[in-house]
Amino acid sequence: MGETVKTEKAPKTSFFDGLKAEYKKIIWPDQKTVTKQTIAVVSVSVALGVIIAGLDIIIVEALKLVI
Repeated sequence: MGETVKTEKAPKTSFFDGLKAEYKKIIWPDQKTVTKQTIAVVSVSVALGVIIAGLDIIIVEALKLVI
């Protein structure tokens, strides 16, 4: 059979130590970026809501004519 190679395991650290280290790696956006992205999300959500409502009204009226 093949040879087995012992590999050294990484030293065990506390879950919270690892979490803290990863948390420090996060690059947080500035307030201007967050504001711009929030406005974009709300605008697109409202626009899609209006489009879906319009399509719903059109389909309901078309079905009323057929039935």
